[in-house]
Amino acid sequence: MDKDKENQNISAEEASENTKETKDKKQSTAVRIINDYKRKKEIESAYNDVIFSEPLSGVPEEKPEPLRRGNIDVWFFIWAMMLICFGAVMSYSASAVYAETRYDSSTYFLVRYIAFSAVAIVATVPFVLFARPWFWKIFGAASYAVSIPLLIWVAVAGDSGGGAQRWIEIGPITIQPSEIAKMAIVMVLALYLSKYEKEVNSRHKFGGNFKHGFLIPMIFVGVLCALIIIQPHLSGTIIVGMIGMVMMFLGGTRPKWLLIFLGIIAVAGCIFLLFFGYSVERIQIWLNIENMDPLGDAWQTLQGLYAIGSGGFFGVGLGGSRQKFGYVSQPQNDFIFTIICEELGFVGAFFVIFLFSLLIWRGIKIGQRAPDKFSALVVWGLTFKIALQTALNIAVVTNSMPNTGISLPFFSSGGTSLMLQIFEIGIILSISRYSAQKQ
Repeated sequence: MDKDKENQNISAEEASENTKETKDKKQSTAVRIINDYKRKKEIESAYNDVIFSEPLSGVPEEKPEPLRRGNIDVWFFIWAMMLICFGAVMSYSASAVYAETRYDSSTYFLVRYIAFSAVAIVATVPFVLFARPWFWKIFGAASYAVSIPLLIWVAVAGDSGGGAQRWIEIGPITIQPSEIAKMAIVMVLALYLSKYEKEVNSRHKFGGNFKHGFLIPMIFVGVLCALIIIQPHLSGTIIVGMIGMVMMFLGGTRPKWLLIFLGIIAVAGCIFLLFFGYSVERIQIWLNIENMDPLGDAWQTLQGLYAIGSGGFFGVGLGGSRQKFGYVSQPQNDFIFTIICEELGFVGAFFVIFLFSLLIWRGIKIGQRAPDKFSALVVWGLTFKIALQTALNIAVVTNSMPNTGISLPFFSSGGTSLMLQIFEIGIILSISRYSAQKQ
């Protein structure tokens, strides 16, 4: 009997425990269902919000591996050095006659080219060897901060030449602040767009992508463009503006904002042309070159075309140009590509374009392997700057666009531009040392 009572008590306890467990399970299931329902409602509410519709939680960020410094990108270095060396040869060949006439020394521009290149290379090497990616962030902010007072200085008390006020003379050194501005806009936008990457890519329409992806970056660009256009320096303004818009696109700005802005700029450009006669004249020459006075305003463009046409397939030979004898204006500067075409023909012109293409391709690859978004934007921005100036210079001298002063990187005479181009190559090489590439 006692055993039966004990068994009954155990059965009652087990039944009670089972009932309790069942209740607990039901309660936990109910709580879980309620929590899931609340979570679902929160997510739906966030996605249905017209102003802010970002996911409430994202994938946890992985800890970045410490950066390791490797070797420079050898191929990028080779293509850059080939362009610099080729530029020195053509600088002498194109400028010898002009330099002899103007400065009583046929090697005047060659000596300048070698001197500026040597100084730039020596100054750049320590940065390539020791600068880390964080240093270029500080440099980016500093370069933009320095470019603004320099542009104000040149507008107020700069030296004039060719109807424009674009240079600052400090003793024997001549500085063109617009060249510094071209590099500065790349560096500062790379810094800003990488720092506010989350806001730029945000679904928050006006407080996010529009404000951080378009409005603030456009202020950075607009300040420099406004200071450059008053020199007046139309080509410099166009280049800085185009570089800025490409940087914004690469940084994540919505294309629709950029397209709307381009439409506004197109209308503003038409209005601008009505008030600046020299721009209208250049467009008329471009559109009606065959009807223009060959001894007047169309002289420079026509002589450049004659030089290109007379080169044929293999050219007249290095140093054998006839157009550099006072026909092509400033043959060592903006129109140096015409002398290359004349002396080296189609083969030489193709070789120059091919070298630039290899450099640009390699720059894109370095950007793809960069250690962070800031570094990638810097590399792509500086590479695009070289590509843009090369394309615009060739378009101008072939009369594919109106004539305006745009230099050919690594070839055209100009101390500030050459030194900065070499320094920009150094920045890319410095970043390439931290790229995720096989060494």
